[in-house]
Amino acid sequence: MAATAGLSRSLVRTVNELLKKRRYRTALAVIKGFRNGAVYGAKIRAPHALVMTFLFKSGSLQEKIKAILQATFTHSRNLAYFVFTYKGLLATQEKLHGSRWQFHSFLAAMVGGWLVFGDNNHINSQINMYLLSRVLFGLSRLAVEKGYIPEPKHDVFPLFSALVWGFVLWLFEYHRHTLQPSLQSSMTYLYDDSNIWHDIRDFLISNKAKPTK
Repeated sequence: MAATAGLSRSLVRTVNELLKKRRYRTALAVIKGFRNGAVYGAKIRAPHALVMTFLFKSGSLQEKIKAILQATFTHSRNLAYFVFTYKGLLATQEKLHGSRWQFHSFLAAMVGGWLVFGDNNHINSQINMYLLSRVLFGLSRLAVEKGYIPEPKHDVFPLFSALVWGFVLWLFEYHRHTLQPSLQSSMTYLYDDSNIWHDIRDFLISNKAKPTK
């Protein structure tokens, strides 16, 4: 036992010394990026998948748990792969050019996005749609900062909100198939299911009455 404990402490010291070496810092940052991507992806997806699965999906408990684990694994794996790819390509370009340039980030992320998030599945679709809204916001703010478009004299957020909600409900009511399945499920619960009830049970207590045996 004492020999094993001593060996473990020696191994930890060796690893800690390796982590402090500056010449390995770039490679180690790529590895830690992979780790952080996996952890963050699991933290983000697990609670979301848990809620959405039990709220909107049918099936046995085993099937629901399997769906939650699969969604969590896919999100975690993809984010880990992307961070690894992005940081690796970023470091490679910096090594080749001798310094970091702005287009390095764009090119590395493009390649990573193509390889990792280019597969058209519901997990990647949700992630890409999430990022798209933030990219549009960021580009709008940057355009104002750079003077490409004049800074609004009044708060435009109310107009932005009005247009977003106007378009999404119009699409839901008349072109529902164009919306993402998870959004369709949420809006069906809010706007369609609220039109249906039979008695107090499915009017206030639950959304849908359980079938009587």
